[in-house]
Amino acid sequence: MRMPSTKKAAVVVLTAALLVPASPMAATAATAGHPAARHHYDEEALRRDLAAVREAGGGDVNVLARVDGPHGAPLLARIGTRTADSTDPIPWNAHFRVASTTKTFTATVVLQLAAEKRLSLDDTVEHWLPGVVAGNGNDGRRITVRDLLRQTSGLYDYIDDPEIQDRLINHFEENRYDTTPAADLVAVAMKHRPLFVPRPGGATRWAYSNTNYLLAGMIAEKAGGASWRELVERRVIDRLGLRDTSVPGLDPRLPDPHVNAYLTGPDGTRIDVTEHSLQHTADSGVVSTTADLNTFFRALAGGRLLPAEQWREMRRTVRRTDDPEDLAEMPEGTYGLGLRKVPLSCGGHYYLHEGDGAGVNTRPAVSADGRRAVTVSVTTTTAPPDLAALNRATGALVDHALCDRPATSR
Repeated sequence: MRMPSTKKAAVVVLTAALLVPASPMAATAATAGHPAARHHYDEEALRRDLAAVREAGGGDVNVLARVDGPHGAPLLARIGTRTADSTDPIPWNAHFRVASTTKTFTATVVLQLAAEKRLSLDDTVEHWLPGVVAGNGNDGRRITVRDLLRQTSGLYDYIDDPEIQDRLINHFEENRYDTTPAADLVAVAMKHRPLFVPRPGGATRWAYSNTNYLLAGMIAEKAGGASWRELVERRVIDRLGLRDTSVPGLDPRLPDPHVNAYLTGPDGTRIDVTEHSLQHTADSGVVSTTADLNTFFRALAGGRLLPAEQWREMRRTVRRTDDPEDLAEMPEGTYGLGLRKVPLSCGGHYYLHEGDGAGVNTRPAVSADGRRAVTVSVTTTTAPPDLAALNRATGALVDHALCDRPATSR
């Protein structure tokens, strides 16, 4: 789920975060002065990169990061406190809403159903959801399941609807327990003309829209014979034993432990936005931890969730063309089926899908071979971060961690 941009979002207020030393669990040879390890990414390098992420986030955000590799203990680092009025450090296993990182979970389920011949990526939206995508130039007969997953449908993003923007920014308290079904949110998007309509044989155009994944979830439910929530739980969470990952649905609470997020209302009153049900659909509804997200992305890249054909399909990317905001915030990379593909400075590339929600920004990434993964979780504590600056800082951290070398060694 892409929340309102930093130019439109309300200001966040929280007391300054407290710098907390990293866990002794992940001590490495480099921190002990071992000369052979100085060119590898270690906990000290992670702490430096995490400090840069905090600065890019406005200086007072809470940040938590975990790096998992093929050998040894994970690297862990954190900056911040658990609540606005506490000096308790961020828990290492803090739960958070992963927002649009949910799209990778949804795409995985859809591709599993495709592998089982329960649906085809070439099926049209109209085939599965007759009459749902229609009116104002919208045409579900010309949009495929593949278009939904790779963001090439051209459909209007329901999050950009002025009424929804007003509810999120100016009337959060009144709408924090919103239970609007996915179909009704799709109907909001249908009130608007599409940015474009896919044309067979024409150039492939791309624009990010949360509406695509509402529809993908609705199709998965029909093809899979269960709710989107049950499909993700059974096919991904239970399969991988992700004990700290859940799909809370309309339950507004976060599991403990977690970090609170705060926004400022129109009257200047500080609002704790931790508890809400706004993100309950297939574009944004998963809750997880840094450890579980690393496990999920490594399993995906390692071939444990999809057959080879579907994993190849997921990695077939297209150039991003029609979303100025996305291109400004994430200038590098192409987009596949619920995955971004981004080049590494050391050669090759990695995969990720960011998540930006109410007061929380998530950046999980995995190397192409699945051997190394890193997740950065940012909880807003002052103004919402400038996403372009945040992406530069988290992108640098990801690049250093997956290349296994700190910036100072370049």
